[in-house]
Amino acid sequence: MAIEATVQTTIYEAIGGQAAISRLVEAFYHEMDTAPEARDLRALHAADLAETKRVLILYLAQWMGGPNAYSAERGHPRLRARHMGFRIGTAERDAWMLCMVRALTVTVPDDAIRQAILGALAPLADWMRNQPETEAGAAPG
Repeated sequence: MAIEATVQTTIYEAIGGQAAISRLVEAFYHEMDTAPEARDLRALHAADLAETKRVLILYLAQWMGGPNAYSAERGHPRLRARHMGFRIGTAERDAWMLCMVRALTVTVPDDAIRQAILGALAPLADWMRNQPETEAGAAPG
């Protein structure tokens, strides 16, 4: 009788750990700073992104199966509650996803892993919306 062992690799490990997460976050905020489609979303953030980047690195590392440093420092993510002070509608969700798609494209070469990450992020980004939709499908201005 043979015993089979399976080793599961987290996305965090598969993309290269903390260094890869840091590159992803840098690329994400570069997109947010430069993409015209993200101008309004970027305006919701502080001018100095150092702390925002640090927290996103912690969160994404934990979310992708890495160290639990985010929760150790900040408690339960409670993402929607933490973002309720910001107007997040369809346009903000779409701009966020656009920046993340572009950042993942330049930092995660494996298409299957990139698609897995995006597949998990898309419903999360949608859930973050806190503005009602109009009949035409757009958030009211």
